[in-house]
Amino acid sequence: MSLHADSTALIERLRPLADAGERIVFVSGTFNIVHPGHLRLLRFAAECGDHLVIGVLSDRLASTAQLSHDLRLEGVTAISWVDHAFILHDAPEDFITGLRPAVVIKGKEHENRENPELAAVRSYGGQLLFGSGDTIFSSLELIRNETELINYSSIVKPKEFIQRHGFSVHDLEAVIERMRSLSICVIGDTIVDEYIQCDPLGMSQEDPTIVVTPILSERFVGGAAIVAAHARHLGAQSVEFVSVTGNDAMGQYVADKLVSYGVNCRLIKDDSRPTTLKQRYRAGNKTLLRVSHLRQHKISKDLQQQLSGHVREAIDGVDLVIFSDFNYGALPQELVDEITSECVRRNIMMVADSQSSSQVGNVSRFKGAALLTPTEREARIALGNYEDGLVVLAESLRRRADAENIVITLGAEGLLIHAKVTEEGQWLTDRLGALNTAPKDTAGAGDSLLVCTAMAMALGRSIWESIYLGSLAAACQVGRIGNVPLGAAELLVEIKKNGNGAANGAAAKGLPARGRSVAAAEHAEAAGTNVRPLRPKARPAPERRDSTRGVPGKPDRVGTRK
Repeated sequence: MSLHADSTALIERLRPLADAGERIVFVSGTFNIVHPGHLRLLRFAAECGDHLVIGVLSDRLASTAQLSHDLRLEGVTAISWVDHAFILHDAPEDFITGLRPAVVIKGKEHENRENPELAAVRSYGGQLLFGSGDTIFSSLELIRNETELINYSSIVKPKEFIQRHGFSVHDLEAVIERMRSLSICVIGDTIVDEYIQCDPLGMSQEDPTIVVTPILSERFVGGAAIVAAHARHLGAQSVEFVSVTGNDAMGQYVADKLVSYGVNCRLIKDDSRPTTLKQRYRAGNKTLLRVSHLRQHKISKDLQQQLSGHVREAIDGVDLVIFSDFNYGALPQELVDEITSECVRRNIMMVADSQSSSQVGNVSRFKGAALLTPTEREARIALGNYEDGLVVLAESLRRRADAENIVITLGAEGLLIHAKVTEEGQWLTDRLGALNTAPKDTAGAGDSLLVCTAMAMALGRSIWESIYLGSLAAACQVGRIGNVPLGAAELLVEIKKNGNGAANGAAAKGLPARGRSVAAAEHAEAAGTNVRPLRPKARPAPERRDSTRGVPGKPDRVGTRK
């Protein structure tokens, strides 16, 4: 039996895998136009072994195909479960005899027909399985795309804020280009985020409990680690990351992932804690349950000394230090004070965020920062103030922390910016609405806002231009599922879209925006989904006595430094 040269070359490449005990699964077919049935079958096939090999029948073997074998191969290669795909010029049974895969998969409709592959498989003791996969599997490629494709169509750029503060969207392109000159050190808690996509099966008959089955699990670096990854992907020439992990597989996962992102890691292993793992069980677009595996005690004195030594080395020559505090023990107060003093001595700009979600923190403990970005809840917890309005709250926090700029994040309501505008100590308060009208996952909004804003400030840009750029970064980030590092190229796509500083014209008229990337548009068309139209531009919020002063939508000047 003489096989085509392409077949022979592939067999030689795969043979060592089989000899090493790896299970090779083989599927052949025309694959004229890839449809959900193919996705289900290939998902089923991928779960039957370690390496999925697809033979796309050549034009000679698939005489009824509507597309050329090159185009059909391109469609199959794009499917994430496929490890190897090639044009099959030989009869499938002849190739099977040469390759000797552990499993050969055919569609369920072939089970009661004549199958020439059966004799070939039996000759060496392999298996021929029939199946079409479960109906849930056809949606998994769509779920994966949610983590990769940003929905730019739901992002709006308000012109009033830009006009008030005297910059243009075009200016932001130059800022991103200059980010390549920055050196940054990120210090904080390491987290691994795991998203477990589930298919709901129904309600339990024993008790009122929703029953689901997991169908896909994806992991992402989170916490301070994703802040470091954002900084590197946004263009920083060097990023140092100093943190604590457990002595476990998750800690190694973080180290490997950050190295692949180009981040220089200085990770200290703590045998008294696991690497923090946060699991989110999701069905459709809803999170059903969150499970956190963690310890929250502060690190020991010995580890504090080790961490301090790493920080002193890491901040040598950097332009910016970012504290990303999740209050899981990596940043005890005495260590924060020591690092802060060293940054002041070396004249290094500092910014900080201290998250209080299921845990409790105090963002005011980071003294002398150029920027603090708490949520309203975090600011109120830090001050023990649950009565005063937002402007009073921001000013009180600024005084307590001796900070230059306070940005209070308000979720769907956007941001309140309380900023230093003169060296004499005058502060200006303004508001910037949320720029993404249809967020998919808000988990990474604060991280991308903090790092992008801070990088722009480190280049000497105004707080207004910096926070606008950071808000665009956050809008891009929440447009997909999972905390994936945001790249400069992705941010530039949004900046260049209608980049004259005017608000999105389609949005202002309440029409669907046309600014999505080609990949996102094609994906939506293939999935049969509708593009959600943008809402008409919102009116300014009514004046509230407890949160703003003066004319709504206009900045307020507040006080002077005492």
